[in-house]
Amino acid sequence: MTCIRKPLNGLYSRFVRFLYMALGVYLIFLLLRYPALSLQYALAGLHLWFEKMIPTLLPFMILSGILINMNLTEGFVRLFHPILRFFYGTTPNGSYTLLMGFLCGFPMGARIAGELCRTGRLSVREGNRLLAFCNNIGPIYFLSFVVSTLSLEKPLLPFLVMYGVPLIYGLFVMRISRLFRCRDVMAAAQTSSHLHRPTESINSELCAASLSKQIPQAEGLLAATDNAVLAGLTGIAKLGGYMVFFNLLNILFVPFVHLPATLLQTYYCILEITGGIARCGPGHPFLVLVMLPFGGFSCIAQTYSMIRDTGLSIRTYICHKLAQTALTALVYIYYFSR
Repeated sequence: MTCIRKPLNGLYSRFVRFLYMALGVYLIFLLLRYPALSLQYALAGLHLWFEKMIPTLLPFMILSGILINMNLTEGFVRLFHPILRFFYGTTPNGSYTLLMGFLCGFPMGARIAGELCRTGRLSVREGNRLLAFCNNIGPIYFLSFVVSTLSLEKPLLPFLVMYGVPLIYGLFVMRISRLFRCRDVMAAAQTSSHLHRPTESINSELCAASLSKQIPQAEGLLAATDNAVLAGLTGIAKLGGYMVFFNLLNILFVPFVHLPATLLQTYYCILEITGGIARCGPGHPFLVLVMLPFGGFSCIAQTYSMIRDTGLSIRTYICHKLAQTALTALVYIYYFSR
């Protein structure tokens, strides 16, 4: 079996590389064939980044960076942590990730979880669980851009669905994870009893392992602000690059003028949600509202850039996003079919 599997893996790898190369050649051809349209798509992404992303995200990035660098995140959520711990079983830094992820909006949930895991303030296990449901479109973005673009006369229901589904989904994710963790602890305790190892020894080893990655010391205000500004500018610049590139990919289906409009609008939303909302407008509100939890390939790429080299799993994140998108679709189908 191994002798057969290796050639097949090599053939699959070469085939994937060929597809990437063919797509790159096709995209370059389209850029040369439609230069004015390419410029228009790139400028659209640049305008969205400059007018929407920078004013709404950069201040939160800098403020959150200052709080993290000064080790103030636990004190920041002290009032809300008992409630969040009761429902979701989060640590103080986990509560901070959850709260800021929902209030500030995408991709702050991923950025904060990645930064806290990178510096040892949050475990990778808890970071993956929180990332499953706290990295969503922000309420400011939803109320100011989505509601007005889709001309929603009654935005209360879409708002409740947009944030109620991930909150309820998060309850199941966190509780199921805690259940499995308790089973693992019980299994470890049983194993230790069979091996005649005292529980205190295991606990001390676990504590030593958890402290192997020391939490950085708190920085002063000026140093924390300087590092937060630099990190915020780097992060927002990366988001701008992704928005320009994925808006440019709207050119892929330009030669196929006879494709159904609904298919093209679905592609726009899957590719980059902000541009998709602008193109769909009030004509397809159901499609946009269902696709909002997923966020599009651009949001996935941006999330990956925020959690890279942190131990957090982008595959797990995508699976959870697909599940929430399916649940959102079921909620709307049930509501409109009554």
